[in-house]
Amino acid sequence: MADDILTLKEVTVYLKLAEKTAYRLASEGKLPGFKVGGSWRFKREDLEAWIDVQKKIIILNKLTGLTCN
Repeated sequence: MADDILTLKEVTVYLKLAEKTAYRLASEGKLPGFKVGGSWRFKREDLEAWIDVQKKIIILNKLTGLTCN
């Protein structure tokens, strides 16, 4: 159960992101997370669902000829 909730540092390792990038994405609501006592926490299953959505967006954009900036 302890592995179900990740810290910001653990997310940076999991997603291979810079800590600053992960913090910015979470703060902007682009990365699913929540704050506990001022510290970001992330549910692993939410991150996995987010990854699946991101992959689907890329596929749809390729099929429709749209690009993301």
